[in-house]
Amino acid sequence: MTESKNSHTDSRIAVVILNWNGVDMLRRFLPSVVKGCAREAEVIVADNGSTDASCEVVEREFPGVRLIRLPENYGFADGYNKALAQVDADYFVLLNSDVEVAEGWITPLRDYMDAHPEVGACQPKLLSQREPEYFEYAGACGGYIDRYGYPFCRGRLFETVERDEGQYDDVCPVFWATGAALMIRRTDWESIGGLDGSFFAHMEEIDLCWRLRSRGRGIVCIPASRAYHVGGATLKKSNPRKTFLNFRNNLIMLYKNMPDGDLQRALRVRRVLDYVAALKFLLTGDVADCKAVFRARREFRQVRSNYDAAREENRRLTTLHPIPEMLQGSLLWRYYARGAKTFSRLKAFGERMNKES
Repeated sequence: MTESKNSHTDSRIAVVILNWNGVDMLRRFLPSVVKGCAREAEVIVADNGSTDASCEVVEREFPGVRLIRLPENYGFADGYNKALAQVDADYFVLLNSDVEVAEGWITPLRDYMDAHPEVGACQPKLLSQREPEYFEYAGACGGYIDRYGYPFCRGRLFETVERDEGQYDDVCPVFWATGAALMIRRTDWESIGGLDGSFFAHMEEIDLCWRLRSRGRGIVCIPASRAYHVGGATLKKSNPRKTFLNFRNNLIMLYKNMPDGDLQRALRVRRVLDYVAALKFLLTGDVADCKAVFRARREFRQVRSNYDAAREENRRLTTLHPIPEMLQGSLLWRYYARGAKTFSRLKAFGERMNKES
């Protein structure tokens, strides 16, 4: 069921906030989105079957915001798939409900995308809403991945989050753009089939961007645009459910997208590293997280064959291999053994290794 108030169906840009029982977040952050978009985009709240007062608050307090009501909680991935099927725009912007945006933030994204038709998706610089002088964990200045599936960002490696000192203020190609604030062309969204709804949540934007990038479409970070993310507001970082989804979905993503020559090695190495992670959880008292890792690996083995068709399609449509933004080595090794704790040092280490080889 869809309801709208003062919707602008001819708008070229639709900023879509997927909400689930987030009435407090809407009241806190939606005003900045409405102001930050001004007349440049239609603002839409897609409600994922909330049982709180979210819908009533949007209707009563934000009459210029269009409301899409979904009948149940489809998760982040399929929630967006179902919501965006009801949106008519040239550009979709997927925006988390716990994101505050700077005034005029849409303009640099739109202008760059208009000028670069080879680019399919982009993101703003993502900073911490709590500590705005630091990058935000979930996206920073654009995402990358290593050959074993470990994601990292320009501005964040594992738990090390850098202070923003303008060191990454250049527009830069990336492997993935954060789902917290992702602009994507409608044509690209439709050509790759949107997000994988079976992921429910976590890793779904990396999977989407991997498919997009492997088919030759560009993905960039545009730091002239700024957004501020609370992060972890819906599912806390230590939640075993999040641990399960991250490990399971990461393995599924590798299986769907990794080239034939690299997949078996990646899965062998990951089997060892995942059990090491489970042991670390156990030794630090996180028994539920330890069990979540084992449950994730067990479910991956059970559902793996369900993704054979998707894997075949992805390999058939791949036009770019290797992907330049994939780290052809181990992030774990470079971070822990070689002391590359920042993206700049990681990049310098990689360049030095290339020269020596």
